[in-house]
Amino acid sequence: MPLVTTTEMFKKAYDGGYAIGAFNVNNMEIVQGITEACQEEKAPVILQVSKGARAYANHTYLVKLVEAAVIECKDIPIALHLDHGPDFETCKACVDGGFTSVMIDASGKPFAENIEITRKVVEYAHDHGVVVEAELGTLAGVEDEVKVSAKDSSYAHPEEVEEFVSKTGCDSLAIAIGTSHGAYKFTPAQCTRNEKGILVPPPLRFDVLDEIVKRLPGFPIVLHGSSSVPQNYVKMINDNGGKMPDAVGIPEEQLRKAARSAVCKINIDSDLRLAMTGTIRAYFNEHPDHFDPRQYLKPARANIKELVRHKLIDVLGCAGKA
Repeated sequence: MPLVTTTEMFKKAYDGGYAIGAFNVNNMEIVQGITEACQEEKAPVILQVSKGARAYANHTYLVKLVEAAVIECKDIPIALHLDHGPDFETCKACVDGGFTSVMIDASGKPFAENIEITRKVVEYAHDHGVVVEAELGTLAGVEDEVKVSAKDSSYAHPEEVEEFVSKTGCDSLAIAIGTSHGAYKFTPAQCTRNEKGILVPPPLRFDVLDEIVKRLPGFPIVLHGSSSVPQNYVKMINDNGGKMPDAVGIPEEQLRKAARSAVCKINIDSDLRLAMTGTIRAYFNEHPDHFDPRQYLKPARANIKELVRHKLIDVLGCAGKA
């Protein structure tokens, strides 16, 4: 099937109590690992491209990689989404360049300006059959071009959501309820340690989510900064020369709870990067004489595939929903 928008995906996810995985892609191996897992598990998927990914890999190369995945994975719906579009011009370029969904992130602007910018993107995108995600509240952390300090982060305000959605016409809404960008989502001081000595972050603000759901019944909600930062890959990196102490993510049981609510899209990025980096580091320690990229990228792709499979089944709940 051709690339699709997220409209039907989100309707089914909302009614079915699951979420669609939105995975950031940067190269061929990541695209393959994600889509092969989704094809085998019969799961719908959103492939996301950030401003940083477009600068790194080139818009055309990324679009053609996704188009190849559509040909190879005929049985699943695939949407191509711009993640954290910073301005109208970037969103327009992606609408014109084959994307089926774009995000305009004006959440760092004053509320009225966020509405104005978002509405402009929505009008253009809808005229071209493309859907739009917007954002309220700002997440702390660092990921690609997104850099927000903890002091500048803020939760979404439920009292603003009805006006925002009504005036912008956006199709889905990303909200800040305590998730955070990157692999270092929380400082040790923000966390507690469980009986095994593992850092446990503060819980997500489900009270904020519940209030937003009451005000926007049936409307698809999105969570950014939702990588769980798998500790086995953090350990693999550190055991093979890396230095990632205190990297901690969102507990997966909290993400599953969100997926059973109105959260129809959960963004996952850092987990895939950790899996790829850890696998490559371990490979070179075991095979210091190897130099062929195919040798070390093959196991990296395989580990990404298995990580995505786990997310589809155990976290998102979208396996078998294609």
